[in-house]
Amino acid sequence: MWIVRHGESAGNVARNAAHGAGLSRIEIAERDVDVALSSRGEQQALALGRWFAAMPSGERPEVVLTSPYLRAQGTAALIRRAGGLADGAGEPIIDERLREKELGILDRLTHAGVAELHPDQAEMRARLGKFYHRPPSGESWCDVILRLRSALDTVSLHHGGQRVLVVAHQVVVLCLRYLLETMTEAEILGIDAQAEVANCSVTEYAFTPREGTTGGLSLVRYNFVAPVARGGAPVTVEPDAEAAVR
Repeated sequence: MWIVRHGESAGNVARNAAHGAGLSRIEIAERDVDVALSSRGEQQALALGRWFAAMPSGERPEVVLTSPYLRAQGTAALIRRAGGLADGAGEPIIDERLREKELGILDRLTHAGVAELHPDQAEMRARLGKFYHRPPSGESWCDVILRLRSALDTVSLHHGGQRVLVVAHQVVVLCLRYLLETMTEAEILGIDAQAEVANCSVTEYAFTPREGTTGGLSLVRYNFVAPVARGGAPVTVEPDAEAAVR
């Protein structure tokens, strides 16, 4: 199984501009679900697709599951266009359970914006931590994990024994690690604190017969950006605009 964060999006660029200017809000016209890849994001997705394409067909992804967000679908489509899937692989399957973490009333606010407009939420988040804090109309990491448990059950039921590529978002990558490696809150937040999940980075798992009593998935690599760098595309690590305050 490969878990890939989407390529850089227009929202990533807008988020950086807002933070650089000290603004409270991140200005994007579209719904977050409709934010497309930036030109750099397209380069990253094609570079990753070429990395997969260099593998023999029998080692490439057979099944692609993608978030419904346009930037994730665009990444999956460009990987496919670059020849990154196994011969005979079907079209990417859209699964809404892989969508970005929803921030509710904190949507598109910078850290400064949350402190200014919703100081009560800033205080609650500082007290509870991002794992458990659920902003009004939004989700906590636990909420994301709940839907991902269901998504993993679907993978096991319908795609057992196949090579699966998941294209999603930063928090989804981290929460899948939490589930697949049976981590604690402290362990996954420690990994999150070390570095952002890079755009089009690869987190890879392989089946290990000796894992547990019946075998299981073992981590091969995390946040692997060599395919993007080797393909001549820039490596970017910006959080999404919608989730600037995770």
